[in-house]
Amino acid sequence: MKRAVKLLASLLVTFLFMWWAFRDTDWATQLASLKSANYAWLVPYFGCLLAIHLFRTLRWGCLLSGLEHVPFRKLNEASGIGFMMLLVLPFRLGEFARPFLIAQRSGIRRSAAMTSVVLERIVDGLFVALMLRVLLFFVPTETPEIRYVKLGSWLMFAVFGGGLAFLLFGLWQQQRTVNLVRATVGRLAPPVADKVADIVDTFVGAMRQLPKGRQIALFFLYTALYWGVNGAGMSLLANAFDCSGAAPGTVCEPMDLTLFQAYVVLGVLVVGLMIPAAPGMMGTFQAATKVGLSLFLPAAAVNASGLAYANVMWLCQTVQQVGLGLILLSMGHLSFKDIAGKLDDKDGEAAAPSA
Repeated sequence: MKRAVKLLASLLVTFLFMWWAFRDTDWATQLASLKSANYAWLVPYFGCLLAIHLFRTLRWGCLLSGLEHVPFRKLNEASGIGFMMLLVLPFRLGEFARPFLIAQRSGIRRSAAMTSVVLERIVDGLFVALMLRVLLFFVPTETPEIRYVKLGSWLMFAVFGGGLAFLLFGLWQQQRTVNLVRATVGRLAPPVADKVADIVDTFVGAMRQLPKGRQIALFFLYTALYWGVNGAGMSLLANAFDCSGAAPGTVCEPMDLTLFQAYVVLGVLVVGLMIPAAPGMMGTFQAATKVGLSLFLPAAAVNASGLAYANVMWLCQTVQQVGLGLILLSMGHLSFKDIAGKLDDKDGEAAAPSA
């Protein structure tokens, strides 16, 4: 029943954002953009997506190295399947998949692995928020959508900056932090106060085992490469929708996305994807991309080639993540249903793999 309610709620979010994104769509022109697109640009874009997966996997390994050196094969398997589950499970429940999978393939506890995932999210959030704030200084202020984007970047910075500040305070004053959480949560939800306090205590304790020196430097290098390739790939894919392949007499609204504009759209997209949605992040993905493109392109181009571009980009990312996850599932003789059913299992934190 809980999962059914979550799924229905996520589908409602998706429906609302899909309606907003496509309410002004010129369907005939969008179809013309899809027909005339140069899909040869998908080849380098898929290359970028594979590079993104590699950098995400390697940087996760850097964080885990303070606990245990995990061979790349096992790390890649947990990473690829975990990212697939993050995409297909609603409300980002797939975030728990990577810690579960790496605990099966190593001696790392799930709680410690979850700490690394949370730290990844905090670093990514701060990185994108800062990048977006800097880039927005060079975007024309008369753009109507700019105020919403600025608000979103500030909210993003506040959320992830607050999370980082809390973790740093916990490292400095662990027991005081645990007591503060127990007292605060105890006022709001007394039955779960001790449980939440224990989680925070375990979480902060795991942070003390994070690597230092070279591995942390590599972690930030891979983070910069991950986001750098992400924006470059978005700029590359936009070349497919310049209408150069449109038949004579066909109405086609061309679009062009510079590298600078691609990074702004990427930042807006990340802010939009913070909103929990249905499996596949459909709806929020298209809506956020539309808002980002609206900062640079006229409405006619956004509602035609722009949304065609958003849909193709969403499909490429979905195919890459799900396809790679399914391949790794098959190679490891694993079951998606079994993994999804065990994500809430608190026993066997570091259970050995059956194979």
